Amino acid sequence: MKILMVLTSHDRMGDTGHATGFWLEEFAAPYYVFKDAGAEITLASPKGGHPPVDPNSLAEEALTEETRRFEADDAAKAQLAATRPLAEVALGDFDALFFPGGHGPLWDLTDNAEVKRLIEAFLAADRPVGAVCHAPTVLLQARTPSGEPLVKGRRVTGFANSEEEAVGLTAVVPHLLEDALKAQGGDYQRSADDFAPFQLRDGLLITGQNPASSAPTARLLLEALAS
Repeated sequence: MKILMVLTSHDRMGDTGHATGFWLEEFAAPYYVFKDAGAEITLASPKGGHPPVDPNSLAEEALTEETRRFEADDAAKAQLAATRPLAEVALGDFDALFFPGGHGPLWDLTDNAEVKRLIEAFLAADRPVGAVCHAPTVLLQARTPSGEPLVKGRRVTGFANSEEEAVGLTAVVPHLLEDALKAQGGDYQRSADDFAPFQLRDGLLITGQNPASSAPTARLLLEALAS
């Protein structure tokens, strides 16, 4: 079982002067779900090398059992520091594809031709694709073989408008993910409460709403691999 995890290389929150990147829990929780299931994990990012971590995800209130495990895991940290450039990865090397979130993907993974290529190729090969929190933005440019938006008519989730408002970034992000998924005909669903775990599987497409959904979304990906 070989899983490719693709992280953002984008480190700036628009023109605010603040840093962003991937959200540590949204990487660490799936990473250990996959690792503990015996998967071989490969990490990639658009630029390769060390992807930027959102400093807010390192704050004490954002830390979890999985992030603390990662901070004590020298091998995992070395692997993260040396992600492969996205253009160098090939479908044939992997059984599943997973995108951790954070705000960074909104900027560099949404209109990324390599991301589009991988998503469409994985699904065409009957291999599952997962994304959590802001990372379902990667689905917006993907198309079905007939040219329709990939998310049209499919059950999907992602960071909700109300959650973006709660973190004060509605006017900063390049698009609101909930609105963008709906605009493409996605059957957007969400938890009753902000920041509560919520994840969906629609065939080979697996999405999670927010950081708390990271591990359950990864487990849904493993279920899809096993079915």
